[in-house]
Amino acid sequence: MRTSDTLLPEFDREMGVTRKLLERVPDSQFDWQPHPRSMTLGHLAAHLAELPHWVSVTITQDGFDMSTARPEGYQPPATRDALLALFDANTAAARAALAGRGDGELMAPWSLFQGRQTLFTMPKATVLRTFVFNHMVHHRGQLSVYLRMHDLPLPSMYGPSADEAI
Repeated sequence: MRTSDTLLPEFDREMGVTRKLLERVPDSQFDWQPHPRSMTLGHLAAHLAELPHWVSVTITQDGFDMSTARPEGYQPPATRDALLALFDANTAAARAALAGRGDGELMAPWSLFQGRQTLFTMPKATVLRTFVFNHMVHHRGQLSVYLRMHDLPLPSMYGPSADEAI
């Protein structure tokens, strides 16, 4: 079995759970933040909507320079509908990029740079699991706390939540 075939069910599950959480983001709270050093709810939700794009970047490139991460004039989504549209587009492109990839491609090295500094180099499959999937789970946990602080019901993720059965 190819590595991509083992990653796809994990990808599908994590994207489905992430979408369920993003569906709960209230338009009226995009500027809210729990602490001055914390991301706003809108920024955090936008980051989650953007993360699937990193699957495509990882698979189609040999690395990425973080100093060029945001194109000039970038505007993050300002509504839940825009957030979900961005997430859905990034998820569809990511799944298409991952499906059918051979082990040779996924074991090839990938590097993250900040200008001339190499932050890390890992096999692409490892980047997908750590820098994309685990990174998404981490921020999803943050978003679930943000939503709970607004007394919003949380979806089941890895089992029932206090608000929703499986």
